[in-house]
Amino acid sequence: MTASSNIIVFRPRPTNHGLRRPGTLIRAAREGQKGWKRGRDLARVLRSDHVPAPAAALARLRAEEEIQNELRLVQAADYDIKRHVLLMIAILAEMRAAVDAEPLPTAHAM
Repeated sequence: MTASSNIIVFRPRPTNHGLRRPGTLIRAAREGQKGWKRGRDLARVLRSDHVPAPAAALARLRAEEEIQNELRLVQAADYDIKRHVLLMIAILAEMRAAVDAEPLPTAHAM
């Protein structure tokens, strides 16, 4: 007699808190996913010479995005909407890359 498992295995989601941003900003970032090329764009957004491993840059991207968001909220003159959208595109892409890079956990048969 064989026992089949009724457990469905899903990739774990990142444990970071969610982003609550205006819909227009999120829509722009989602639309920007179409043209995103990690190898080309991530180093440029990070202002770095190399592209880090998936998920390695998320903390830095989120910290920089938080700064841009604070500038947006206080309507600061040095707020850069283009940079903010690029950071949001990078965050969404890196979150996806981090999930894709994690191997699926294996379910143990009972």
